[in-house]
Amino acid sequence: MSSAPVAVVTGSNKGIGLAIVRALCRQFPGDVYLTARDPARGQQAVAKLQEEGLRAFFHQLDIDDLQSIRALRDFLKEKYGGLNVLVNNAGIAFKVQDTTPFAVQAEVTLKTNFFGTRNVCTELLPLVKPYGRVVNVSSMVSSSALRGCSQELQHKFRSDTITEEELVQLMTKFVEDTRKGVHSKEGWPNTAYGVSKIGVTVLSRIQARQLNEERKGDHILLNACCPGWVRTDMAGPKAPKSPEEGAETPVYLALLPPDAAAPHGQFVSDKTVQTW
Repeated sequence: MSSAPVAVVTGSNKGIGLAIVRALCRQFPGDVYLTARDPARGQQAVAKLQEEGLRAFFHQLDIDDLQSIRALRDFLKEKYGGLNVLVNNAGIAFKVQDTTPFAVQAEVTLKTNFFGTRNVCTELLPLVKPYGRVVNVSSMVSSSALRGCSQELQHKFRSDTITEEELVQLMTKFVEDTRKGVHSKEGWPNTAYGVSKIGVTVLSRIQARQLNEERKGDHILLNACCPGWVRTDMAGPKAPKSPEEGAETPVYLALLPPDAAAPHGQFVSDKTVQTW
């Protein structure tokens, strides 16, 4: 078993994910794993980093596939006895002009961005070692989407006592409401991506609370963050930030020093805690 610290970045063969891996290869004192659904693309990205003089490792991961998540879990357990840094970056977004029916967009977007991320956390959070760091990449769109929710939904999503089960029920209800064509009437905003990221931000708050209750002495810090509007395949060429600039906040949170007690359970943008 390797005694090296280990960091894993989901969805990291391109864009912000690749920029996060690149920064961790330079700054993290251990093994860094780049993951991707497609092994060929993942290996290509690792080779690209190698040309830059950086050493990353590849492991296949499709966050929509529970078997794939569990294969990574078993590998980390066997080879490293756990995990030190987890950056949940994998996510999808439909383009604004996409004509796919909204109900389908809602189902597909939440399946990956919320339910897939949650499955990764369910399987990998128990492996996180003391002083570990977990970063769930959310978006400022979660804040604007939250403001677009009914007062009742806002109250639920801001609650300090909401449980993971209640959050899952709400995310499931959104998908069902879009299917029935009643999501606006039920108080939801018109953005599947925004609702999926509300889910990620609230999930992070819940997970941090659970860590406080169950593993207080382990000093694990877990946060959600917004990388900003970044020039990627997802956000398009007009975005103001480069992928490297987008990686800054996630990397800052991934490398919080061992003596840091905060931020924890927060929503962070530009390295600054935002009000949720």
